[in-house]
Amino acid sequence: MNALTFPILRLLANGQFQSGEAMARHFGVTRATIWNALQDAETLGVRFFSVRGKGYRLPEPVNFIDAGRVLAALGTRGAEFSLDLHDQLPSTNTHLMARAATGAPHGLCVVAELQTQGRGRRGRVWQAGLGHSLTFSVLWRFDCGAGALSGLSLATGIALMRALSELGVSNAGLKWPNDVLHEHRKLAGILIELSGDMDGPSAAVIGIGLNLHLPEHLLKTIDQAATDLNRLGSHPADSSVVLGSVLRHLAMVLEQFEQQGFDSLRAEWMALHAYENRPVSLLMPDGREIEGIATGIAIDGALLVKTEAGLQRFAAGDVSLRRLS
Repeated sequence: MNALTFPILRLLANGQFQSGEAMARHFGVTRATIWNALQDAETLGVRFFSVRGKGYRLPEPVNFIDAGRVLAALGTRGAEFSLDLHDQLPSTNTHLMARAATGAPHGLCVVAELQTQGRGRRGRVWQAGLGHSLTFSVLWRFDCGAGALSGLSLATGIALMRALSELGVSNAGLKWPNDVLHEHRKLAGILIELSGDMDGPSAAVIGIGLNLHLPEHLLKTIDQAATDLNRLGSHPADSSVVLGSVLRHLAMVLEQFEQQGFDSLRAEWMALHAYENRPVSLLMPDGREIEGIATGIAIDGALLVKTEAGLQRFAAGDVSLRRLS
């Protein structure tokens, strides 16, 4: 990546026109160098306008992460996290998994302003562009083995819901096992990857993608209904405040999860489940489709569904849950 690309994008972050000549003077380079850096931004999927006599501007202002504002939003939980901010990464989860394997510290949070190869469950791609989504991953180390971490993605969903409520978002709900919905449109997703011994210790990389502002052209590329914080709030979302709020609630929920297990959070999760006591369809790995009524979750986070064959339980794995009309 061109070393000037993101410094230029930060200069354009206010959404106002900046002339190539003025930017060249600012950075002490030629106008051709500015142009080359902006071409590099285009290869990363960043759109900008170029108007003769005015210069360049981004379609809309971009709110870059500010570590100071994140720490302010974290409050007393700030000491539990260390921030690792990146302009661009293929995947925050992939990056943090590699760092975890070489001894990265508990509480490390990797954030990417632009994630180009973000991953979701079941091999899905997380669509994101500069300023469109908040994408980050947190390393959390546990004394127990990975087998004892059932329900971790559901616990993370509770932390997201608490943060969203604090940020003024109402009518959101959880979709088992790892999505946050607003009126059946996806607002956020969770991807957890585990490493370590079955008997412990173990480590979890908790990846979160939260839609901030999805332009119409990006919405058309997503294979499911989606929404974003800007559509749900009265003012543009401050990504730094959102990140700090989510991390603060995540620390509180994970503390309870470690000390008391997921069962202590189960009732709260069911109260937030968008499909609780509703007809659902589950697509199985072998292509079978099972229909029934979602009737809660087990203490290990498995989904309980009342079907024609009786009450059945489903682990996350490759099962895909959909609501029935």
